[in-house]
Amino acid sequence: MDFVAEINALRKEKNAVILAHYYQIPEIQDIADYIGDSLALARRAAETDADIILFAGVHFMAETAKILNPDKKVLLPDMEAGCSLADSCDADELAKMKSELPGYKVLSYVNCSAKVKALSDVICTSGNALKIVESFPKDEKILFVPDRNLGAYINRETGRSMKLWQGSCQIHDILDAERIVKMKVSNPNAKLIAHPECNPAVLGIADFVGSTAAMLNFIVKDSSREYIVATETGIVHQMQKLCPSKKFYVAGNSETCACNDCPHMKRNTMEKLYLCLKNETPEISLDKDLIEKAKVPIQTMLRLS
Repeated sequence: MDFVAEINALRKEKNAVILAHYYQIPEIQDIADYIGDSLALARRAAETDADIILFAGVHFMAETAKILNPDKKVLLPDMEAGCSLADSCDADELAKMKSELPGYKVLSYVNCSAKVKALSDVICTSGNALKIVESFPKDEKILFVPDRNLGAYINRETGRSMKLWQGSCQIHDILDAERIVKMKVSNPNAKLIAHPECNPAVLGIADFVGSTAAMLNFIVKDSSREYIVATETGIVHQMQKLCPSKKFYVAGNSETCACNDCPHMKRNTMEKLYLCLKNETPEISLDKDLIEKAKVPIQTMLRLS
């Protein structure tokens, strides 16, 4: 089956928009109406006039789209496409911690469930986290959830002392600084660019730290010709499209390890996109009260950023 032709026909027939994250497989990135990081996709979801939103990403991303579009049908090709970072923060546990920390504002990274968002004062992404944190008074007490690595990076960059939830992304946290140093020795002209979800040892040796969108902007403007990329492998497709004459080496833990292939992001396939759009299922469904509570911190983020 020609999935591209079939998906294009269904998209037009059903007035559907396809949103895809940079970590999706190349074929899905290429067929998407919009491709971006979490911040860009949240903005697109808030602005779309489509009847159906097909989200090629993971569960929390599709939930965010539903929160911003409660009256639209939001589809996710595979309901098992979750997120290790989002799973690391249980809403009931967060509610308990909030009760033990009176006076603290809860700043939640977008990689969290709708229930966690509903318990938050404001949401952030890796692309706007520093700006969001700096919008708080210097003496504001902040609990940052769920990524300890991103939270620690923000603390170092801003001089804050936010209390950190001890969650992490299995893809970024596992990257090994010693292995990356060896890659830098083997490729002396390559700059290391890293996502702030990486562990502090990796961030400490990076030439540039930023969100997926920021990394793409960096490689376009930077004069170097080679880069070691410390994030999920899907981003390399866009990097090669933007800078076909440059070389990109994916940071890994060994010569054969594909440790930074996200198993959740890679659950989505062209066949699943086709079937999802054809059958209009699986569909994201959220309680109305939950949507109203979770929408407030997301809208606060969009306003601040």
